[in-house]
Amino acid sequence: MIELIPAIDLINGQCVRLTKGDYDQKKVYNDNPAEVAKDFEKLGFKRLHVVDLDGAKSKHIVNDAVLKAITTETNLTVDFGGGIKTEKDIEKAFAAGASMVTVGSIAVTNPDLFMEWIDKYGADKLILGADVRNGKISINGWKEDSSEALLPFLKKYIDKGVRYVLCTEISKDGTLQGPAIELYKEIMAAYPQLHLIASGGVSCNEDIEALEAAGIPAVVFGKAFYEGKIDVDKLVDSL
Repeated sequence: MIELIPAIDLINGQCVRLTKGDYDQKKVYNDNPAEVAKDFEKLGFKRLHVVDLDGAKSKHIVNDAVLKAITTETNLTVDFGGGIKTEKDIEKAFAAGASMVTVGSIAVTNPDLFMEWIDKYGADKLILGADVRNGKISINGWKEDSSEALLPFLKKYIDKGVRYVLCTEISKDGTLQGPAIELYKEIMAAYPQLHLIASGGVSCNEDIEALEAAGIPAVVFGKAFYEGKIDVDKLVDSL
């Protein structure tokens, strides 16, 4: 069964969603993210993906107190990303209860530092965040596109032991138009050993079923849940 990972995105300590990463297209869903996390746990989910959008923009962790509240008030296994640029940020995330951290921009801008972190913390603790726009890796809260093409970028790190990759197709994110299944199939065909987490565009149960049928190991979803477009009972029955 595909691993189901609900997402909480944070701005100003609130649970929000953006459309295509555009901070001007922000919708607030809840003022208390820890309550949202508790709801996910009650529904039967075991994992949670938390993104500090303030952190991604300001290049250091901002919402660690919210992360701490979530990990204190639930038993969810939480991965945390957004604004992790230094070892101090990683330590802060782990101290606030994160089980894993998702690192994206640093893997582009400072590959040696990213590899140091893999060596220090282990491949089970770090998820490589690969945010894609027009086939290229995008960084710093999707504000900048790099010159790195996706597959060679992944190969570089998979060869060095990276096992978890969270891949977001930015043009799909928050659009409820269906995920980039062909892109994920291409990644899995190239690197079948990868624990790939698909993210962006999920609009309904059928999208998740299609990802599972395509052999994608895990999926992150957010807006489809908050907008009531996912039949949670049906989904959780398959957990």
